[in-house]
Amino acid sequence: MSLGTPETPLRVAIVGSGPSGFYAAEALFKSDYTVTVDMYEKLPVPFGLVRSGVAPDHPKIKNVTRIYDKIADNPGFQFLGNVTIGQDLSVESLRQHYHAVLFASGASSDRRLNIPGEDLDRSYTATEFVAWYNGHPEYKDRVFDLSRENAVIIGQGNVAVDVCRILSKSIDELKETDIADHALEALAESKIKNIYMIGRRGPAQAAFTPQEAKELGELELTEVVIDPADLELSAADEAELEMNPAKRKNVAMMRDLLAKSQAGEFANKPRKLHLMFFQSPVALEGENGSVEHVVLERNALSGEAGQQKARGTGETTTLDSGLFFRSVGYRGVPMAGVPFREDWGVFQNEGGRIETGMYTAGWIKRGPSGIIGTNKPCSYDTVKLLLEDLSLLHCEVPDTAPIKDQLASAGVRVVSYADWKKIDAAEVAAGEAKGKSRSKFTRIEDMLAVLS
Repeated sequence: MSLGTPETPLRVAIVGSGPSGFYAAEALFKSDYTVTVDMYEKLPVPFGLVRSGVAPDHPKIKNVTRIYDKIADNPGFQFLGNVTIGQDLSVESLRQHYHAVLFASGASSDRRLNIPGEDLDRSYTATEFVAWYNGHPEYKDRVFDLSRENAVIIGQGNVAVDVCRILSKSIDELKETDIADHALEALAESKIKNIYMIGRRGPAQAAFTPQEAKELGELELTEVVIDPADLELSAADEAELEMNPAKRKNVAMMRDLLAKSQAGEFANKPRKLHLMFFQSPVALEGENGSVEHVVLERNALSGEAGQQKARGTGETTTLDSGLFFRSVGYRGVPMAGVPFREDWGVFQNEGGRIETGMYTAGWIKRGPSGIIGTNKPCSYDTVKLLLEDLSLLHCEVPDTAPIKDQLASAGVRVVSYADWKKIDAAEVAAGEAKGKSRSKFTRIEDMLAVLS
């Protein structure tokens, strides 16, 4: 009997409920085959980094979840939240019960700088800070020391800008967002006055988007400071801007910020956000086990336009830093039963195919690149490979009932999509009572309590 027919539907397990997982489900449902999709998620709530990564002051970006709701309405879709693959269920068990398993589990770890002092107290990752202020249950109890005046962020991607913006904003600018209550309370007591966002290359290579750059000039309490010399571009830089309109807009936006600063438009603001370029951290120095200074080495760029490399000049400076974040990229984590590329931090794959019957999409496939929308073509490409393998797919167990029985016998409270909607409604109602768009539950037991 042919696979993918109403009599014998193609059964696919998707591990991860972020954008790449939902777009993969969408691609499967849009195919010419009859498909059922079981989406597994270790948290009781879906949406991955849309929920726990997108900054709370960017609510419009989160509207993409309306599309995911429509995908979840498909009668062939089932959400199984609060289930950890590799703990509650093995990859081998999934392969026995599904014709194909597609991993869309993202990149939840971070890349290291590998410099002396990196593990001192008050040295953090942007990954954990973002998850903390977004209310991720695994980071709810982290403590960030905001009692010092200087904060340093290494990296100039959108995540680094998000960290800078959250540290720079007033409580009035944040209080109506869905920022976690514990983070709002901590930020209200912040003593930070100077925020340094440091990149190893120049303004022409900064990885944040023009919209992110524009928002830096709209901060209520914070003046943006840029060294005019850093905006004097080389011929190679100018050539790069000609090739990349977004980078060109970035530089134009930074020049506009500099002009406004020089004209005194940001005067008398109590905080300063310093955009620094051509610097790399080479060491963190501390006292009593905590970061006090970061040693920076001046870089020079060399190479052709679009391929310029930063190389240290040997010239160093020391910057006071009572709070330090690295934001140099997310990284995937291994999963038992899935080949892993340690050097890239992704699952070993060719275009999304790990092997026949196992596939991957999103950051765990290609690394942490792009924006939410980038995941759609990535997932569609993977599903195309999966469907090309249709005649080769098989599974040992003819249905998934044994999996449900296994989870029930282990005492796992599986959360359905209808359950998630109850949690969602409770969060929105709690937020309305506080004048916020949403008040997130930050403990799994509190999420599950809504369902009981």
